[in-house]
Amino acid sequence: MIIRTAQEKDIKRVLELLSQVLELHAALRPDLFIPGTTKYTHDELKTMFADENRRIYVAVDDQDEVLGYAFCEIRDQKNRNNLVPFTSFYIDDLCVDESIRGQHIGKKLFEYVCQAASAMGCYEITLNVWEGNDIARKFYDSMGFKPKSTTMEFILK
Repeated sequence: MIIRTAQEKDIKRVLELLSQVLELHAALRPDLFIPGTTKYTHDELKTMFADENRRIYVAVDDQDEVLGYAFCEIRDQKNRNNLVPFTSFYIDDLCVDESIRGQHIGKKLFEYVCQAASAMGCYEITLNVWEGNDIARKFYDSMGFKPKSTTMEFILK
């Protein structure tokens, strides 16, 4: 397995993995997520793959088949009156195909993300996890993530 930057040829497979993530989220929060959709479209992925402020990495097997991905975004925390200036590397989404989880592919993707963020001089890596996604939470805990802030909601309906 190698990890490389995502390419346009990977879009079809990335969409399949995005669908797996969406279905998990739709099961957790049917009030928010629409089953049968994906977070991004083919055209959005094509644009994102070319965006210099985004880093999208894929783990691939020996046949160059995508096994998982990490969508990352550089976020500068500068020009804010109340914060020390720093650069954050935000993981927008990380997924390993559900049929091959447990083979440490996610760990290797995360380690790759850490190296990339460090090479860019980032101060931190951040991400969000939906409540109820206990498997993802357990994984991120095992990678050393700690809560930074909590988003809370009060549903009016």
